[in-house]
Amino acid sequence: MTVYLHDSQGTWIAFRTEPNGRFLFNPDGTWIGWFPWGDDEVVSQDGVYLGTVVGDRLLVRDAPPYRGTPSYPGAPDYPGHASYPGAAPFLSLPVGYTDVPGSALWPAQRWGSSIAS
Repeated sequence: MTVYLHDSQGTWIAFRTEPNGRFLFNPDGTWIGWFPWGDDEVVSQDGVYLGTVVGDRLLVRDAPPYRGTPSYPGAPDYPGHASYPGAAPFLSLPVGYTDVPGSALWPAQRWGSSIAS
């Protein structure tokens, strides 16, 4: 069962292929992160903190705990495109959290892609 994650505005920004899936993908199916500790903390492919799953939201802690840099897990299989889940309701950001920046969700844009953010 696909698990959809949204930002505070209710926009679908990421998914896991199953509730305890190890890898995190953006809506295009691009691998953007993984769950090295088996909890709600997500790191990028480089092992840098990416965000925290809070309910059905992917948010960034203002001061995430340092847990070291996990080793590279190996690339996952391509999950394909997940079907559009629709928008979630607006959620006021919890104290100490912000939305994940678009550059972390759409890594191709970090390297000069011409796609507008």
